[in-house]
Amino acid sequence: MRRTRLNRPEQGSIPDKPGAYLFRDAQGRVIYAGKAKSLRSRLSNYFATDLHPRTAAMVQTATDVEWIVTASELEALHLELSLIKEHRPRYNVRYRDDKSYPYLAITLDEEIPRARVLRGPKKKGVRYYGPFAHAYAIRDTLDLLLRTFPVRTCSQGVFDRCARRGRPCLLFHIERCSGPCVGAVDAEEHRQTVDELCAFLDGDTDTVISRLEEEMKRHAGTQEYELAAKYRDQLTSVRKAVERQEMVSERPEDLDVIGLAEDDIEAAFQVFFVRRGRVTGRKGFVVDKVEELTTPELIGRFLQRLYLDQEVPKSVYVTSEVEDAKLLEEWLGESRGSKVRIVVPQRGSKRKLIETVQENAREAFARHKLKRSSDFAARAKQLQELQRYLGMEDAPLRIECFDISNTGPSEAVGSMVVFEDGLPKRSDYRRFKIKWNDRQDDFANMGEVIRRRFTRYLKDMESSEEARSGRFAYPPSLVVIDGGKGQLKRAVEVMDELGITDVTTVSLAKRMEEVFLPNRRDPVLIPRGSEALYLLQQIRDEAHRFALTYHRLRRGKKMTASVLDGITGLGEARRKKLLKTFGSVKRMREASLEDIQAVPGIPVSVARAIHDTLNGNTPGEREAS
Repeated sequence: MRRTRLNRPEQGSIPDKPGAYLFRDAQGRVIYAGKAKSLRSRLSNYFATDLHPRTAAMVQTATDVEWIVTASELEALHLELSLIKEHRPRYNVRYRDDKSYPYLAITLDEEIPRARVLRGPKKKGVRYYGPFAHAYAIRDTLDLLLRTFPVRTCSQGVFDRCARRGRPCLLFHIERCSGPCVGAVDAEEHRQTVDELCAFLDGDTDTVISRLEEEMKRHAGTQEYELAAKYRDQLTSVRKAVERQEMVSERPEDLDVIGLAEDDIEAAFQVFFVRRGRVTGRKGFVVDKVEELTTPELIGRFLQRLYLDQEVPKSVYVTSEVEDAKLLEEWLGESRGSKVRIVVPQRGSKRKLIETVQENAREAFARHKLKRSSDFAARAKQLQELQRYLGMEDAPLRIECFDISNTGPSEAVGSMVVFEDGLPKRSDYRRFKIKWNDRQDDFANMGEVIRRRFTRYLKDMESSEEARSGRFAYPPSLVVIDGGKGQLKRAVEVMDELGITDVTTVSLAKRMEEVFLPNRRDPVLIPRGSEALYLLQQIRDEAHRFALTYHRLRRGKKMTASVLDGITGLGEARRKKLLKTFGSVKRMREASLEDIQAVPGIPVSVARAIHDTLNGNTPGEREAS
């Protein structure tokens, strides 16, 4: 790829006002976003001669800079955060959860709410508690609480099946569910139990314990010993659940405690969530220091990232001073709706608590350093070695790998996986259903995938920036083809036809792990065990996995859909309702005609045709009685 120089704006043209600014590369992609109290002062720093190596790398990659003036520094902060969230710039500091933490979730948006373990993005109408270190910790806690708060925990399929049959599941019989599926309690009574569980998890434990103690004593006083024993067991379970939440404050206060461990390249954060004086959850993050930041700047940026999608407490305790602390307190207070303090504790119980969190951060950082694929230095070495072995002018910051998967011409598929800076960028992964070829020809299929990918790129380049889809808008530095010389030759032919001449293209043959280049008879000799070959293997294996997963998905859909095809009156919407209700065709086949008729939106005639087809009868014919 050609390198172009950043166009430096005239000093007098940059406003001396607060605002946000963007650096863009040659393709118009945002590679860095920032904010400033004075845009003129901040942007002039990027044209100094003694820049930090990371900042210098960003400036060398950039070809243009633009800015947006705001009325205040707080507005500039809001704008910066929205720009980073929208563009995910390469050179902004990156925060990664060091694992996917599970939450105890209460689905308040459902008519009959349920308690369940959830990971991933938070959904509206669901109340979350945690995060917990392990899913089994949630299940152990739930097992204790369900004795006192017997709320629903089953899936929608199990709930519907029990409701149709009029028989509750085992959880009802062992008193871990109140049985709303069979009307043992109505929806209002069940929601009241759910509200009590939520209040308990929110920290209102004294009310529940007092109520259980009173009930136990009252029934013991009237010699109803079995009921008294039941409340005694519930009381024991509740107290055990409370003991699992470590008490860190004598006062029922809400706060977050943040610990940090770092070196020149990376950092690790640990966050302990304290609600009503007890630790209710914890979470860890790993940070790539792509940009030059001091510790106060790093903590300030982390607080911005953390509270974009996290509940804001009254107080946030940190290990050291924070850059722009007053501005951050104003921003957090705006999000919370009341005043928020950022505190650096110097002594007492809070200082001991933050030292504990700090120790957890140091341990997490040490564990992270042992992971080869997450090591920034190892990734840099991989890219530099790859650049040297392949004779590239620059290190391949964006690598795309293509693979074909098929067991015949009817379900052939292709995959494209993307690695940026040595790490997978899953949001840019793409899948291709082979459309143009009806033969089992891997060379032709590879040519089709390459042509579709780069045709879309050329089309996007002709469009305005606002009209670009973003799906294929950026060219790779390196294209890796999973295969041998034949697949490579076809891919290069297609790229030449399209006029794509500034992208390095290679293939990786799995049998001997040979790397082939176009117009070169012998493979490139990359030593086994080298960082460069390790990266190529990792990318190739990811492309193969992604293609195989898509191929299995399409093949499974075809097999499932064929059983229900051709039934008069059964369209796509009704088929989805049936599969959602029964879970599988097998369970649909086991269902009675009445069960199928009970599915909302399925007419009697269609239900009868489905039942006859799945049981081997000609639709419309009934078995002889």
